[in-house]
Amino acid sequence: MNLEDEVNKTSGFKNLELLAKQVVEGFVAGMHKSPFHGFSAEFAEHKMYNQGESTRHIDWKLFAKTDKLYTKRYDEETNLRCHIILDNSSSMHYPFVKELTINSLNKIGFSALAAASLMHILKKQRDAVGMSIYSDTYDYYAPEKGSERHHRMLLSQLSEMSVSKPDHKATNTYEYLHQIAEKIHRRSLIFLFTDMFQSDVEEAKLFDALRHLKYNKHDVILFHVFDKEKELHFDFDNKPKRFEDVETGDYIDLYAENIKVNYEKAVADYFNKIKLKCAQYQIKYVEANINESFNKILTTYMLERQKFV
Repeated sequence: MNLEDEVNKTSGFKNLELLAKQVVEGFVAGMHKSPFHGFSAEFAEHKMYNQGESTRHIDWKLFAKTDKLYTKRYDEETNLRCHIILDNSSSMHYPFVKELTINSLNKIGFSALAAASLMHILKKQRDAVGMSIYSDTYDYYAPEKGSERHHRMLLSQLSEMSVSKPDHKATNTYEYLHQIAEKIHRRSLIFLFTDMFQSDVEEAKLFDALRHLKYNKHDVILFHVFDKEKELHFDFDNKPKRFEDVETGDYIDLYAENIKVNYEKAVADYFNKIKLKCAQYQIKYVEANINESFNKILTTYMLERQKFV
């Protein structure tokens, strides 16, 4: 490794598990402002009451607070299988940060911490979680399990992924989504974290792969991870800059102001096309701006889980 590599190396999370716990606890503390007011920090204790079920396990105290019917779940119940998919291509390591912390995240760091936070909840609920990581290869796969050893193995993979910056690695997301879909046979809740930036965007193939993920009645949620300020609004000062494609190495020198309007329109049109396609194929689309909190991620999980079980 040369000096430049050492200078540009990102230090990983010092304790990803602890950070994930802090994210979840912060979310729980704010739940009194949400439809989930009254839930315990364990999350596993309640699910929506469905007409026709026995009323024996209805939580009447929670009904008094929310005016909604929830039934108690027990620890031995495992109603959910979840598979988390992470795009680890070069573009996901933007922007460069010296050290990953809860207040200093690039796209891959945001995705890793979001995934760890979801895993923290799933662990409390004794639900099974699996993981796939891809870049220009299918880097990692683990089937859905719920053991403590499995949980720690996934945390280790997330930590390693967040700092293993792949230089000039593009990806054909659709290729690996097809492979992942072939591995998930039982109905699962599937979360995909990706910035949707590819050097060779083939939309028809990409959405065909997402449809493949929905096979076997899987529920698919696409977390579209991006830096809204820079990647959507192109908010840079108007000094001459070199903009480099981290996946191909190509670059261009220019003043940001000269292309800002056209760039913003092109990217906004592309993002809107993604949203429309997701709606068409009944894939839940969620904007995941790395400069915002994780509340949108965790709220999405809560809502989808209620529908799933």
